[in-house]
Amino acid sequence: MPGKKKKSALSVSGGVDQPSPVNRRAIENLKKIKRQEGDPELLFREIREGSITALSRAITLIESSLPLHQLLAQEIIRKCLPYSGNSLRIGITGVPGAGKSTFIEVFGNFLIENGHKLAVLAIDPSSERSGGSILGDKTRMETLAGSSHAFIRPSPSGGTLGGVARKTRESLILCEAAGYDVNIVETIGVGQSETTVHSMVDFFLVLMIPGAGDELQGMKRGIMEMADAILINKADGDNLEKAQRAKNEYTNALHLFPLPPSKWYPRVLTCSALESKGIHETWKMINDYKSFTEKNGYFRQRRTEQSKYWMYQTLHEGLKNRFFNDPEVRKKLGELERLIMNDEISSFAAATELLEQYFRR
Repeated sequence: MPGKKKKSALSVSGGVDQPSPVNRRAIENLKKIKRQEGDPELLFREIREGSITALSRAITLIESSLPLHQLLAQEIIRKCLPYSGNSLRIGITGVPGAGKSTFIEVFGNFLIENGHKLAVLAIDPSSERSGGSILGDKTRMETLAGSSHAFIRPSPSGGTLGGVARKTRESLILCEAAGYDVNIVETIGVGQSETTVHSMVDFFLVLMIPGAGDELQGMKRGIMEMADAILINKADGDNLEKAQRAKNEYTNALHLFPLPPSKWYPRVLTCSALESKGIHETWKMINDYKSFTEKNGYFRQRRTEQSKYWMYQTLHEGLKNRFFNDPEVRKKLGELERLIMNDEISSFAAATELLEQYFRR
């Protein structure tokens, strides 16, 4: 028929819709992560504004072992680093029952009344076994914990001392960026934790109590050598005479040690946290130390040495974690353990074999 078009044997299909070059799901996932875990830029800004909530969330990321959380945490730390270092870092340790919690609360309230902002962090490597005591300490620091100018953070439960310490030091950077100009790092563990706290603070204070028998018995030489000051707490009531005697004994003992690199002669003071006595004198002594070591250059030198020390500690911790989490190492480890138990191979030979296998790849 005229005018009727012939039907073509060829036809063009409309095809399928091409996917967008933008991965919408990935974008949504990223937004979800930022909503749930915190946008590093937003958390950083809120930390700088003094938000305790943002600071807590960021420290939670630091404490997490999840790779994603670690990436976010390192980004926040990188942003906070230029705003850190402007605080006075005080390490506090002491024998059981020395009254650390009461002292920190009274001392902390004194600092706040004098216009300071205070953060209290803790290193507790014993928490994996015993549950630790910092949560109890936090409830005992009721007045301090309720202040808007104080931040008290329990240490992460479990983990190695090196891991807990690294997280505490990174948390310290965030606290300084948040405007806390006095930071107390408290050790509630025993043994090596005192050395670890000493490696991240400017001033190391050891709390002791009078009347506990031979005052120098059980006092480790290492702690005595690290102490910038010894504070005899509970110097009140019937303890006054005992406290003075303990002060004399510790003073004499400290004079037997060589002068430390800071050139500061460690001092011994008495105080009563219960009666708020000796608190002002303790703070004055700490400031005298700061002025003295700033003048002779030791304060800045020590900060630099600590930064270098923590670089190596982080490397050691990271290499150890990578090594023991390697699937091939974990598989071989069990086999070598059996050989060692059966006296078929020496411990040294087994360790050498594992290391060679790991680094060969």
